This record gives sequence, C-alpha cells and structure tokens, in this order.
Amino acid sequence: MNFIKGVTFAPFACKGLLSKKETKYSFEKMLAGTGADFIILVPNGLQDTPQSEQIDFTSDATMSDEELTSFIKYAKSKGVRVALKPTANCKNGTWRAHINFFDEDVPCEPKWCNWFASYTAFQLHYAAIAEQTGCDMFIAGCEMVQTERREHEWRKLIADIRQVYSGPVSYNTDKYQEHNVKWWDCVDIISSSGYYPIDDWENQLDRIEKVVQKFNKPFFFAECGCMSTKDSNKVPNDWSVKGDVDLNGQADWYNAMFTACSNRDWVGGFCLWDWGAKLYPEAKADTDGRYGVYAKPAEKVIKEFYAGK
Repeated sequence: MNFIKGVTFAPFACKGLLSKKETKYSFEKMLAGTGADFIILVPNGLQDTPQSEQIDFTSDATMSDEELTSFIKYAKSKGVRVALKPTANCKNGTWRAHINFFDEDVPCEPKWCNWFASYTAFQLHYAAIAEQTGCDMFIAGCEMVQTERREHEWRKLIADIRQVYSGPVSYNTDKYQEHNVKWWDCVDIISSSGYYPIDDWENQLDRIEKVVQKFNKPFFFAECGCMSTKDSNKVPNDWSVKGDVDLNGQADWYNAMFTACSNRDWVGGFCLWDWGAKLYPEAKADTDGRYGVYAKPAEKVIKEFYAGK
C-alpha cells in the first residue's frame, strides 16, 4: 500500500453540496494547503435511532449518486486517490457506535438480521459506485463498535462487497477498539480512528502494533484529528470540549502524532478529520475552535509532514 497522505473531505455532504463551486474551491485550497494526495468521501446513511432496522440513503441528507460520481472523477483528474466510506448515523443524534440489538432474536423486537440486510444494501450500493468510478479503496463503515462482535455478519458483508468491488477493502474501527475486532483477516487493510491524547501516542501505538503483527495487514488511520480548542489535545475525540481557541495546541497535537508514528514503519498513513465543503474566512481562522486546519498552524505542520513522505 502506498503511503496515504489523506484528508476526509466534506463528510456527510447533503444533496447538492458536492456540485457547488465553493466546494471545489475548498477542495483546491485543501490540496494546496496540506499537500494531500488521497481523500475519503463519506456518503451518509440515516436510521431513526440506534435500534432502528432501516437505513435510508436516498433523502436530501445524502449526496446524489450523480454528484458523487462526478466529484470522484473531478478529484481523480487532479491526481488524487479516492476512497468511499459509507457511514451510518442516527437521526436522533446518538453516536453510531451505540447501534445495537439483542444477541438473540426476540419476537416483536428489532433484530440484527434486519439491520444487517439494510446495512448490506447501503454498502453494496456504494461499492458498485466505487467499482464504476475506479475508487482506490472501499471502507465498509466507521466506528460501528457494538456491531463488531457480530463476526459472522461482518464476514458475510465483506465477502458480498468483494462480489461488487474489485479494489482493496478496509473497515474503520474506533479508537481503542483495534484489538477487539476478530475478523481483520477478511479485509485487505486495517484502519481505525486515531483520536489519542497528545501524551499517549506511544502507549496506544504499542497496543495497535500487536494487532498489525497478528494479522499481518497494512494499517492506516482512516480518521485522526484534534480541535483547535484549549485542552482538546488531551481528549481529541471529544467534540463537546468548550473553551478558548488554541491554535497552537492543535498544531502540537499533530506534531506529536506525526513524530510518534514516524518511528513505526507499519503506520501506512493518515486521513485527517476533516476539511469542510465550505471554508470559514481565512482572516477568522483564529476564532474557529473546530477540527478544521485551514489557515491555522496545524495546516503547515501537515503540509510539511506530507511533503516529506
């Protein structure tokens, strides 16, 4: 696997967003500002609650197939590799990691079999688009922690995807979960969300390294990032951290991640979270405390690191 110098671009874009001129402008700024050569696009699938069985990916909350196909072709025309990562979310705001059902079917209760049937249809729809457009990777979902124990269903899903998509297949597990997935042998690439505290990278990399060695698969961080809010670099996975904007704290976190991972030759790259379809004004970057790195010190850290790979 070639080293991934990646960014997650315009995640969960609603219908029409990828077709806007400002989105392509943002994309160009991302390429110039970070030196990325790889993006992950994230089609949005929605279910009402964590216990709902049906996933909808046809509403206005999800990019259309036509604009997704067009944007993939546009990105590839710029020499950028593209991965698709269709991701399920809950309309009620519950994090997808809590999607869960009884282990054994119970009459009149929602069931794993029905949910996996819907999730499989969701994944295969985008796997077909990935094949049609020549995507460089397909990632069969993200941070579905409670589902991961359903090993049989996941193995069947990966096998079904391979009937549709001929490229490399991965799955993006959540932070701290890499060692809990028992079916890494059936994917081509292990990936996870690397939202680790600034002072804990060595410890976590030691743990992940054992997983990579056990399964002998390529690995990369399909998500990783830190808000530019004070103390976010201590809990970079926590979207709810409140406080003053701290641009240098965000840059420090990226430096710590890149420094630690540079000593591990099995880390095959990063896809940073995230770069939005619409940018805040450059002059107001120092007032933005979110994950974006545009016009912030972290952007320079990223570009310098990617330039050296």
